[in-house]
Amino acid sequence: MYTVIFLQEGMSGSLMSMLPFLAIIVVFYFFMIRPQMNRQKKEKAFQSEIKKGAKVVTSSGIHGKIAEINEAEGTVTIETGAGKIKFERSAVSMELTNKKLAPAKK
Repeated sequence: MYTVIFLQEGMSGSLMSMLPFLAIIVVFYFFMIRPQMNRQKKEKAFQSEIKKGAKVVTSSGIHGKIAEINEAEGTVTIETGAGKIKFERSAVSMELTNKKLAPAKK
């Protein structure tokens, strides 16, 4: 009978010692993993919706305008000041529009 009581006390103590670790995992999920997943979903949706003539920035920092989109190969040709460069569609990072570049109104 006494062994059962001691086992129950030991199990609750080990659960309480695991609680801080579980809390850390939950915090990491909500503050790091979940926002990154949302950002990746938005970026993937943007990459599938890009159109010819849009001003974009690649993940390597090259600014340009989309000249061609090749759906079969999954590539885009970006026209820069130095010429045309062919990139994978996934390398396009963000779109530059007048709305994003305009100064904030006060």
